[in-house]
Amino acid sequence: MNYPRRAIGKTSIEKLIVAANKYSTSIWEVISDFQKYPVEINRGTQARIGEFVTMIKSFQAEVNEKDAFTLAERIAKSSGIMRELINEKNKGPEEVERFQNIEELLGGIQEFVNSNEDDSVKTLADFMLEVALLTDADQDKPEEKNHVSLMTIHSSKGLEFPNVYLVGLEENLFPSQMALQSRTDLEEERRLFYVAVTRAMHSCTISYASSRFLWGQAISCEPSRFLDEIDPNYLSFNTVKQPMGKGSFGNKFQTARTGGLNKNLGAPPPGNLRSLKDVKRAQASNNESNESNKEIKVGFNVEHERFGKGKVTHMEGSGADQKATIFFPHHGSKTILLRFANLEVLE
Repeated sequence: MNYPRRAIGKTSIEKLIVAANKYSTSIWEVISDFQKYPVEINRGTQARIGEFVTMIKSFQAEVNEKDAFTLAERIAKSSGIMRELINEKNKGPEEVERFQNIEELLGGIQEFVNSNEDDSVKTLADFMLEVALLTDADQDKPEEKNHVSLMTIHSSKGLEFPNVYLVGLEENLFPSQMALQSRTDLEEERRLFYVAVTRAMHSCTISYASSRFLWGQAISCEPSRFLDEIDPNYLSFNTVKQPMGKGSFGNKFQTARTGGLNKNLGAPPPGNLRSLKDVKRAQASNNESNESNKEIKVGFNVEHERFGKGKVTHMEGSGADQKATIFFPHHGSKTILLRFANLEVLE
């Protein structure tokens, strides 16, 4: 009731709990009718509680009229929860994670709505029912030993599993965008990645998305820098073939989107979405490009298929581990492993 803060004090909430117990009813019934269930709370607080009740009733009135995503988005914004999380996300990684959880929830709800094959409206109640059914299905066979444990990296510390699957290995996600602001935070993210990988007893499968659907737009993603830090001798690249037709997001991946400095990035055709296996295949099939990479030097102007034109400002390493730091006007400085970069040297 008081999150985000609505100037409804702890004492007032305690009085509501006592009143609900006294009248043998719920707190909701009490706050919905103070005349029927009198409570010793000042008029100012009662007015603020009344505004909260009105807001909840407006959500209830739309639950069977609006689709699940439209209502969920309105709840997140009108309740002030989204604004609260946006204001708090600069405080640290945990606050960023809370904000990202809401984004992922809304994204999941929108996917649920867009996956509808008929003209009926999929309501928030339908979404909750599906989630409840999925949860119940997880509990149908408690005696079954073969199962998947879903957890955060923090909660996995000290545990081991035969097979581990890590998802979301993308820049601004892992490492978190907040962690990129200081070396200390970035090192903490790197230690977390080490913890995650070392939970595996036999195999660790790592994946990243080439594109994510966020707030109605398809956002291009860059693989995490941590992937470049793994010894290639311990990597095996695989991918899953994706259908070329519409996904659950319909054709919204075809909408244009913008990136750094409002540069129009256009819409990536499905064939341009790259997996780890695509990167490996490109490495094996571009011998000529690999040879040209050896000639790259500081001061050279180059062109990258994703970041566009840039200038080499620093070189380090040699052979398969050679890296180049390149300044791209619309994306800033990027340190790139040359054997994966497929750079074109410009005259």
